[in-house]
Amino acid sequence: MEWEQERLSTEIVNRGIEDSGPYAGSLSFSVRVRRKLPDFLSSVNLKYVKLGYSYLLSPSFYFLVAPTLLVIFSAQIGKFLLQDFYPSCDLIDGLFIVGFLGLILYFYLDSTPRPTYLVDFACYRPPDELKISKEEFIELAQKSGKFSDAAIKFQQRVLKNSGIGEETYMPRVVFRPGYKITVNDGREEAAMVMFGAIDDLLAATKIRLKDIKILVVNCGILNTTPSLASMLINHYKLSHNIHSFNLGGMGCAAGMIAIDMAKDLLNAYPGSYAVVVSTEVVSYTWYGGNDLDMLLPNCFFRMGAAAILLSSCRLDRWRSKTGMQLIRTHKGVDNESFRSIHLKEDSDGRQGLSVSKDVIGVGGRALKANITTLGPLVLPVSEQVHFFTNWLFKLVKEKNKLYIPDYKLAFEHICILSTSRKVLDALQKNLELTEEYMEASRKTLERFGNTSSSSVWYELAYLEANTRIKRGDRVWQLAFGSGFKCNSAVWKALRNVGTPKRTPWVQNSV
Repeated sequence: MEWEQERLSTEIVNRGIEDSGPYAGSLSFSVRVRRKLPDFLSSVNLKYVKLGYSYLLSPSFYFLVAPTLLVIFSAQIGKFLLQDFYPSCDLIDGLFIVGFLGLILYFYLDSTPRPTYLVDFACYRPPDELKISKEEFIELAQKSGKFSDAAIKFQQRVLKNSGIGEETYMPRVVFRPGYKITVNDGREEAAMVMFGAIDDLLAATKIRLKDIKILVVNCGILNTTPSLASMLINHYKLSHNIHSFNLGGMGCAAGMIAIDMAKDLLNAYPGSYAVVVSTEVVSYTWYGGNDLDMLLPNCFFRMGAAAILLSSCRLDRWRSKTGMQLIRTHKGVDNESFRSIHLKEDSDGRQGLSVSKDVIGVGGRALKANITTLGPLVLPVSEQVHFFTNWLFKLVKEKNKLYIPDYKLAFEHICILSTSRKVLDALQKNLELTEEYMEASRKTLERFGNTSSSSVWYELAYLEANTRIKRGDRVWQLAFGSGFKCNSAVWKALRNVGTPKRTPWVQNSV
């Protein structure tokens, strides 16, 4: 019973005045029982803690053990050479020794994991003629003739409590009476947002197109032939030997997956540049029916795209903004998680995204697993020691409450995917975050809505536009997606970041 109380929440719903029956003319109420976000900080699964330490210790061999062995080996070789060969050592022997030590250093640097640097990124700001207020949204939805009165009222209620502001962007074509989803409309919208983001990125970084060796594009619903990646290659006339990838059907968390893929490719092709493009095409996710669980994406999804330039070249450290670390969690093995968000057709054959009422609980369990794995990589040593000593005492005395580390000590800034006000409120409460930590997420939801996988980049752009990023600051990007997935990226600022010349948060930025 205690478990059920933690997982369920009740809500009294006013159903209005009864029109007929024995209770005609009287107010009618009903009690709605819903699953709420589980208190995922009340317990910790140690298998995820163990997984986090496995990530931590793997690169530690290179950075701690290998240099120590190299120093000891060099000292012993040097001592041996000085004692036995110094009297007879000539120039050739000296050059051989220096070359040998240089070869050892080369193999060491070549074998260590290369850091991945975020050189820069850009987020697209659509033109003002595509701005839409919540009132105009409802008016156009009514004029489209696609929705019943109940569907209109539902969307109106959702928008009112969504946290979305009055200046988000949408393609007007979806409201056209008789509109049907077409690939051409999807391609045109994708071209607008992706080209706009990449143009801003190229202007900010001054990178040559021929230097881009890796391209990763992610878009959840729209998958064309040729692919969106091929569309970019054709438009920008990129190199014929570019390594291109197109990720589809992976939802709002796909941006972090694309970053992870680009990171692995940069390790395989050192000294290269990778461009990651994250977007979602609103006109292709639009649902023109009356199933309430399929109307939610209509209310939240808005136009947007982000383009990110990554590098594995050590020389780029001096002009890059941040270095990164990434943890991915997938709960697809669980049927409830797998079915929480899926693309389907309603009884009339109209396509749309269905969002289960259990999605918040599913997301909470995925987040719990993700942050437990992330903890050993980011938490201060004092917090980790406190956690493990408390855990040992709990083994002796089971009544002791398990200490939950304070994740705010690990990050200066947090960017949570801008899904809805309700989700952000629940995450703020369970992670015990202050309004300062939530500011970027809430402002992005208000100004741009849910731009899917690119949302966390609009949030990072907000922090930069307000000059919040200082040298040494750690930024946590947290994204959720269908499947069900929860992915975290941690970026550490390598320098102070001033207000960018191009930012979606400033009108007519140059």
